[in-house]
Amino acid sequence: MATVAIVSFGFLHDAAPEADVVLDLRRAFRDPHVDPRMQQLTGRDRLVRRAVMRTTGIRPLLRATVRQVLAYTKGPKGDHIVVGSGCAGGRHRSVVVAERLARRLRRRGHTVTVHHRDIRKPVVQR
Repeated sequence: MATVAIVSFGFLHDAAPEADVVLDLRRAFRDPHVDPRMQQLTGRDRLVRRAVMRTTGIRPLLRATVRQVLAYTKGPKGDHIVVGSGCAGGRHRSVVVAERLARRLRRRGHTVTVHHRDIRKPVVQR
């Protein structure tokens, strides 16, 4: 089985990390940040997790990403893959997707690490 490193991040804090696969969650998926109740929360909070997971398209994206990772691991350099999960500030969508992706991959026997690069950075005001 492959080792998978998942990095959640915010595009508005710094450049995307070097990764084999980068998920850009900014445009296609509703941002919990627009709800004042969730602005100061993170993807580790239940309210945010529920909002993200109820967003149309998130579950199919997770399924497709799992398939992509599995396909990559069958290739000649498939022993290690890095997946970046990015949203605007790196506190909401990217964190939830990174955690859910990690859970799905662990269930399939992969060793997975998750690093939330920007979760502790200040909320980006837009």
